[in-house]
Amino acid sequence: MKIVIVGAGEVGSHLAKLLSREEQDIILVDSDAEKLAGIDANYNLMTLCGSPTSFTSLRDAGVEQCDLFIAVTPFETNNVTACAMAKSLGAQKTVARIDNYEFMQDESREFFTGLGVDYLIYPEYLAAQEIVTALKRSWVRHWFELHDGEIILVGVKLRDNARLIGMQLKELAASLPFHISAIKRNHETIIPRGDDRIQVNDILYFTTTRDNVDELLEICGKKHQNIRKVLILGGSRIAIRLAAIAGDSLKIKIIDNNMEVCRSLPEQCPNCEIVYGDARDIDVLKEEGISDMDAFIALSDSSETNILACLTAKEFGVGKSIAEVENIQFISQAEGLNIGTIINKKLLASSKIFQLLLDADVTTSKCHALADAEVAEIEVKPKSKITKALVKDLHLSRDMTIAGLIRDGKGMLVNGNTLIQAGDHVVVFCLSGAIHKVEKLFN
Repeated sequence: MKIVIVGAGEVGSHLAKLLSREEQDIILVDSDAEKLAGIDANYNLMTLCGSPTSFTSLRDAGVEQCDLFIAVTPFETNNVTACAMAKSLGAQKTVARIDNYEFMQDESREFFTGLGVDYLIYPEYLAAQEIVTALKRSWVRHWFELHDGEIILVGVKLRDNARLIGMQLKELAASLPFHISAIKRNHETIIPRGDDRIQVNDILYFTTTRDNVDELLEICGKKHQNIRKVLILGGSRIAIRLAAIAGDSLKIKIIDNNMEVCRSLPEQCPNCEIVYGDARDIDVLKEEGISDMDAFIALSDSSETNILACLTAKEFGVGKSIAEVENIQFISQAEGLNIGTIINKKLLASSKIFQLLLDADVTTSKCHALADAEVAEIEVKPKSKITKALVKDLHLSRDMTIAGLIRDGKGMLVNGNTLIQAGDHVVVFCLSGAIHKVEKLFN
């Protein structure tokens, strides 16, 4: 697949790096040659220095032959314009990053389609949705629902009170209605086999059905906590969208050390209490009642600040903490600390892009990107390779596992004796760089 990405900022460069591992034909375009220099030398892709809104640059990038055109510059007007231009030149699909929630509403859809923009991605809105999910499921690190919740993938960090500690996976397979799809251990994600033994501080990724979630909670030694009172560090766009999504269900207090931001927030977050102050100051946190909060969410511009602030919140006894960590290299270290859920806009945007990459019909394909792995739901096409043998005889590579499937609208787990059929929606967990192997099985 030929993919053109314009905008070599954080989102664009991260997407380009991820997609370049998937054996795709990638061209990254930006007007800043310095941003492109390091990427061109270290990754399997081409770069082009040029304006994202120049017909000449777009033609030089080969937009007229591209299957997917992605505009992720910092300016949404440039992104929409670039997509319109690319579509007029012959791009098959276009994706624009935006910063205005109004554009996401249904009544705006026809307008943007008419301009030539097929899909809109608003990373801050995706992050706010992820936070809402994390607050509803306070005992998990990750929660993905596939096919309307028929299959659920849950990431849980195990403490020494979990019944699973010390057990081998083959001991669990026959007795529990779960599939352990992956284990995050010591900054590495592994696809486990039967003789792998579960250890304290492992983050386990379970695949299960909705009927068995309560049992999963019990064997992991977790307790559900209802979240009502929330303290947020930083009046960012994510905080604004979170407040809008939550409505009256949460009692939210936002602390920001920028007076101009604090003055603008009451109009955008009418149901929230706004405080001018520095939430990095322990005395400020005490004054604003950190010990009485059910959850603490750190959404400042600094990943380091967010991580340290969540650690402080935990010391004050806050049950659930969530940190926005935009530095990909920090995610693994952050997950090893006691700070709860990690949010990363780049990974969330990547999930949406992978979804488009996997299948032309986005209603039959979903993808969730983690720091070094992907979870994909893919519809099985007739006569595809994956239908030719039992799962145990498919000789899957060590960097992927089939976690579950949906057949006739019903979710079920997969074992070695399962025969996958055309029309099944199969959930695959794979390490980064292996998604192209998954595609080959389903084609």
